[in-house]
Amino acid sequence: MASSSSFLLLAALLALVSWQATASDPSPLQDFCVADMNSPVRVNGFVCKNPMEVNADDFFKAANLDKPRMPNKVGSNVTLINVMQIAGLNTLGISIARIDYAPMGQNPPHTHPRATEILTVLEGTLYVGFVTSNQPAPNKNKFLSKVLNKGDVFVFPVGLIHFQFNPNPHQPAVAIAALSSQNPGAITIANAVFGSDPPISDDVLAKAFQVEKNTIDYLQAQFWENNHY
Repeated sequence: MASSSSFLLLAALLALVSWQATASDPSPLQDFCVADMNSPVRVNGFVCKNPMEVNADDFFKAANLDKPRMPNKVGSNVTLINVMQIAGLNTLGISIARIDYAPMGQNPPHTHPRATEILTVLEGTLYVGFVTSNQPAPNKNKFLSKVLNKGDVFVFPVGLIHFQFNPNPHQPAVAIAALSSQNPGAITIANAVFGSDPPISDDVLAKAFQVEKNTIDYLQAQFWENNHY
């Protein structure tokens, strides 16, 4: 009986130690941790700058987010302000982006692997939507969409494929997005699948998309432009 109790106590202790070793803090443990971009140390994020050397400019950028951006081939331009632009965002779990849409322009289907996004329409109209992760039939991948007007807000859950499209053929649109990561990342689906370097085998993609190899070869030959700046 004593041996059994000792075993259970040991198991509980090991479980507790293991949990402490793998858990991450839900919030910073200090006022700030301004990123030291010059440090040779590599961690998940950036090493903290000496707080005695921190100044207001570490939390500032003259980003001109009130100014329109020129959309690219897909008709959009994403201007992201993350930890790479403002070192003071390190460990704070937030970033912001301005998105400009040409008439009939879109921010094509993409995901943010590390962030939920909340988007606010500042000008124009947007048709937006996201697709849920793989589900058992009959639900499969559910598509949720909405038409947004000026002042409307929409949320895209972390990691899910989503898009925004300006359906107006005459007027541009503008949105501001906040993201729950200092460095949310973006994976544009078409760019990643058909524009990777080196290319994914056309045998693999033809089988995956259930099309002929020449269709894949055509898609891989296109110029898949990045609209994130």
